[in-house]
Order: sequence, then structure tokens, then C-alpha cells
Amino acid sequence: MSWSVTLAVLAGALLHACWNVLVKAGTDRQRDTVTIVAAGVLPYLPRLAYPCIPYLVSSVVIHVGYYFLVASAYRVGDLSLVYPLMRGTAPAMTALVAMAVLHESLPPLGWAGVSLVCGGALLLIVEVRGTSGSTVALALGNAAVVVLYTMVDGMGARLSGHALAYTGWMLLLTGVVVVVYAFLTDRSQFLAHLRVRYRIGLLGGACLYASYAFALWAMTYAPIGLVAALRETSVVFAILLAVLFLRERVSRVRWAAVGVIAAGTVAIKLS
Repeated sequence: MSWSVTLAVLAGALLHACWNVLVKAGTDRQRDTVTIVAAGVLPYLPRLAYPCIPYLVSSVVIHVGYYFLVASAYRVGDLSLVYPLMRGTAPAMTALVAMAVLHESLPPLGWAGVSLVCGGALLLIVEVRGTSGSTVALALGNAAVVVLYTMVDGMGARLSGHALAYTGWMLLLTGVVVVVYAFLTDRSQFLAHLRVRYRIGLLGGACLYASYAFALWAMTYAPIGLVAALRETSVVFAILLAVLFLRERVSRVRWAAVGVIAAGTVAIKLS
């Protein structure tokens, strides 16, 4: 994997962790998520190639469910546990699905990197015993959704002719859906929340767009499985941000998991 692709994916991973921290740090995760999604669009959206449209529509449906699951998971669990479980268990599944559907085979070092990233995430399960079953179920359910939208958007971006515009259109249409839902079910409180938290929404929306745009751009130059795995280094960034800004305590097991994931990152870069 080239340095330009690697750095783009790592930058996207950091930004992904940032917008998740913004959701977790707020007092109303559901409305903050809607605000961020609504703000994560581009003012300039070029036309897309027609073959990507079915993927775009499918992605919007999947992402609407994903964002509501994210907000639900953060209502019941800590960022430093929910985020690694939610994001870190998806890379191996994504690589296997990409191999079956797109016939994208990875080199041995690439598989080693994917395995290390997943192994680091699974190491966190050691501490899941004291966590409610609903927290684990929400996190792992969202991991399956991550695999689904990664495959759909990876193929859609390749067919679109413009990965950045594809990301913008997807977020715009998703934002329309979640805002309409918010207006129909929670209009007065959502508008009041928006007036107070719009700056957070704009910041989180910018992180959301840039994070996914980097990833989809990278998928047009590198195998989807490798990009998906490398993107999950956001787990490392999320743990660091949780410690710095949310004052969450991180055990030695979680720091060990960070080390394993970092080793996987190196293997992916060298593959």
C-alpha cells in the first residue's frame, strides 16, 4: 500500500474517532448524531456516474440505521469499550466478503495485518464481563452494519467516477432522511438542540465527511479489505481521545490491544 493511501486512511481514522468522541461527550447522543449527520455534506456535489446510483441509495438506507445504532450504543457504554468492539471486529469480515464478492485476494502480510487488527479488538472482550449484554449486542450488531456499508460504498465509489462526490451525495441524502425523521418525531426539542449545538454539528460533520471521503478514495486505489482494516486504527485514536478528553480510564489490557492493532497497521502498510 502506497504512503499516500496509507496516510489518507490514517487521517480518516483520526477524524472518525473525533466525531464519535463529540457524540459521546454530549449529553444528548441521539440529537447530536442527527446534527452531525445533517452537517456532514459538501456545498459542491458533481454529478455521479449512473451505475453507482443503486449503491448510493442502498448506502443511505444502511447508514440511517448505522447512525441510530451508534447513538444507542453510546447511551449504554463507554467510548473506550463500545468503539473498539463496534469498529474493530469488522475488518476480517470485510476482507472475507471482499474476497468472495470481488475476488480481491490479500497477500500473506496483508492477512497478518488484518488478523492483528481484529485480534487487538477481540482482546478487549476480556473486559466485557462487567458490561451489559445490550451494550455488547449493539456494538457487535453495528460491526455487521459496518461490513455491509463498507462493501456497498467501496463498490459504489469505484463506479461513481468521483469518490469525494459520492461521499458528499451519500451524506447529503442520509442527512435529509435523519432530519426529516427528527422533524416528524421531535421537532421542537431538535430545533432547540440545534440552536445550542450547531457548532459541534458543523465540526463533527466536517470530520464525518473527510473521514469517509479519505476511506472511499483509498478504496479506489487499494483492496477494500486492507483499507477497511487500516481504517480501524481509529480504535487507537478513540482510546487516546477518551483518555484525554472524556477522562475515561483505560486498563493495561486495552493498552495491550492498542499495541497489537498498531502492529497490524505496520503489517498492512508493508503488504
